[in-house]
Amino acid sequence: MRMTTASGTAEETVDVVVVGGGPAGLSAAKIMARSRRSVVVVDAGNGRNARAEGVHNYLYAEGTAPADLAEIGRSEARAYDVEIIEGHATTATALRDPRPGAARFTVDLRTGDGPGRTVGARRVVLATGLVDVLPDVAGLAARWGRDVLHCPFCHGWEVRDQAIGVLGTSSMALHQVMLFRQLTTDVVYFQHTAPDPTDAEVEQLAAHGIEWIVGEVAAVQTSEDALTGVQLVDGRVVARQALAVATGLEARTDLLADLGLTTTELELGGIVAGHYLPTDPAGLTATPGVWAAGNIAAPMAQVITSAAAGAGVGAAVHMDLISEDTDIAVTALRAQRESGSHPSSAAAEAEDRGHVLVDRRHGATL
Repeated sequence: MRMTTASGTAEETVDVVVVGGGPAGLSAAKIMARSRRSVVVVDAGNGRNARAEGVHNYLYAEGTAPADLAEIGRSEARAYDVEIIEGHATTATALRDPRPGAARFTVDLRTGDGPGRTVGARRVVLATGLVDVLPDVAGLAARWGRDVLHCPFCHGWEVRDQAIGVLGTSSMALHQVMLFRQLTTDVVYFQHTAPDPTDAEVEQLAAHGIEWIVGEVAAVQTSEDALTGVQLVDGRVVARQALAVATGLEARTDLLADLGLTTTELELGGIVAGHYLPTDPAGLTATPGVWAAGNIAAPMAQVITSAAAGAGVGAAVHMDLISEDTDIAVTALRAQRESGSHPSSAAAEAEDRGHVLVDRRHGATL
């Protein structure tokens, strides 16, 4: 973990720096700002779903383009004085023995080729998301988010009744096959590099009328900006309109080493499907003062669940700051009383209690 003395070099201090301006980051920022917390969001603009045509299963925003949804979120956050910086958080440093109520961290920000900026933060929220790692098949990346898909809940309706292929890369492939079979009767399972299916799975494929093709896939073919087929290494081409793939789910590791954090393996169906940043149920990481929300901490979360997680983390961070602020206020009060500078002496306190009792007898409270 990067550490420096409590003096730091921050040009300013805010309550919270949020790294990542997607649904999780903006939700966290907005809920904190509505409680009058000072919040800075830094966003590199490389959202996971940027290539998708629209966001689905997001109540009240069905089909909204990811860029449009991001702009709506930014506008809502700015309405509560959230500062949004389009750029990168390049480094973060934990301050050694910070004063109560002061910055615990400094975060170095950079926008384009301009000068850097260092912001002090009492708390940090990581909402940097993850990266989908595609199988090594020619042409997949160019079609990603369009007719090369991964999630039937996110994009399945848009390819319903089409000729869909499912690319097998692990023992979880048959799970994906069955999910897409619900959307169309025309599904082909390309075993590719996945292990052989069990006898029970072979029977399931047959029961649903799903064609099973053994052999590795070399490429996807397109025509007039649309996927038209899947080419195997032996030269065969199977006509398809969409291809479902399972991606590796790798949490973005921006700032993790700086903050003394590491990812852990994501296991799905007995295989390692990627890595994520573990947190407690409230979103707190292993480093005090650092929280995480969205796909960095929950790789399987959809847009709406990431936004909900961000709201939960925002509320939790605010409550954590309230606890610290209250401790500071109580400590200051005690110090004033001990020094005799506070107007409430023992007699004054007794008199105050008397006033409260009298007022309560008359049906009033203070």
